[in-house]
Amino acid sequence: MTPVATAAPILGVTPVPAKKAGEAMVRYGLVIVIAWFAIMKFTTVEAQGIQPLVAGSPLLGWTYRFLSVGSFSMGLGMVELAIACLIALRPVSAKACLIGSAGAVGMFLTILSFLFQRVSWDPSLGGFPAPSAAVGEFLLKDIVLLGAAVWSFSEAWTAVSDHRNRLVANGA
Repeated sequence: MTPVATAAPILGVTPVPAKKAGEAMVRYGLVIVIAWFAIMKFTTVEAQGIQPLVAGSPLLGWTYRFLSVGSFSMGLGMVELAIACLIALRPVSAKACLIGSAGAVGMFLTILSFLFQRVSWDPSLGGFPAPSAAVGEFLLKDIVLLGAAVWSFSEAWTAVSDHRNRLVANGA
């Protein structure tokens, strides 16, 4: 029998607690960022700041036909707050986290679609692939946030599936 190699502690921390801490930081860092930006959607400055992106988006631009800039921004803020709350519920409900994480994936894919708008690229630097400071550089962080949302979705999906499999195995 081959001995199982164990990782040596670094600064007294073994990989398992470090992994758990990293997972918590990713999940709740995602929650904080989504909630923070959601709360900002209730301000006039943020509503006006996202207006050019929303108006130029084939996915969202149509909403301005029946919602004001402020109403759209506040509605979006409420959806984002709901997503953040659902993800934060992971300790008590993997299913709620799964739903919130799916919402976050959709949200970040929608936000990243703004990178395909002309306003996201700096024409003085030749356009693509030089992101504009005001929009393009700001949107690039959403690639990492999308990765965090995909990880959270995957982890919650696994937990929901494992729970369902245990129920089936126990004849429930």
